[in-house]
Amino acid sequence: MPTLDLYWLDDDATPLPPTSQALGPDSGAPGLLAAGGRLTLQRLEAAYRHGVFPWYSDGQPVLWWAPDPRMVLPVAEFRLSRSLRKTLTRFIRTPGCEIRVDSGFERVIAACAGALREGQQGTWILPPLQRAYSAWHRAGAVHSFETWIDGRLVGGLYGVGIGRMFFGESMFSHATDASKIALAALVAFCRAHGITLIDCQQNTQHLASLGAREIARADFERHLALTLGDTGPPRWTYDPAHWALLGLDPSTAASPTA
Repeated sequence: MPTLDLYWLDDDATPLPPTSQALGPDSGAPGLLAAGGRLTLQRLEAAYRHGVFPWYSDGQPVLWWAPDPRMVLPVAEFRLSRSLRKTLTRFIRTPGCEIRVDSGFERVIAACAGALREGQQGTWILPPLQRAYSAWHRAGAVHSFETWIDGRLVGGLYGVGIGRMFFGESMFSHATDASKIALAALVAFCRAHGITLIDCQQNTQHLASLGAREIARADFERHLALTLGDTGPPRWTYDPAHWALLGLDPSTAASPTA
């Protein structure tokens, strides 16, 4: 990995460099902006407000990334396939099936860390990162959307909410389509609260199949400038009435639990 032009942070408040200094497409690590520093809440918030996120493996220093292009999911372009629509309709109508928000965050991030992913050995959601995002969750900025069936947590996702922006981090599923159900609920929640874009960070075929696409880093940063200063959702709870924003009938859904 190239290091000559890589900016190193100390453990204090050294600011991140401009994202324009991130390594380019021919570098071997495109989008890598800086290394080092600690995962403090102040550092994390400053990073996300500039479109930068940490992503590193065991044995590496903290690595900070600002990819160009950036994978995002415009919530208006969420792709609700016929099969997913059927799955969601069945989920909504089935007693014991519910969406919760922030009901089991620690379990969600641990499950995401333990999820097996094709082409990936180990996890980037290492214990220090889990501790940092759990602390950020307790501070009110990190949230989990959870799929529950008969009192069991079977899937979900977590991410960062700042202003009218949601930065998706990771998903897991212990039942068929459970993570997709949680993502659909997040999209409905975002539509209800004027959040128009979900950050997906990296390009994957799975996300692309759901409507995510790449945009230029400059366009992503312009969107952040327009949305991060806005007032975010007053309450991070899921109302089954939100399903109507995906064209689904919520009339038979159970009352919101969390």
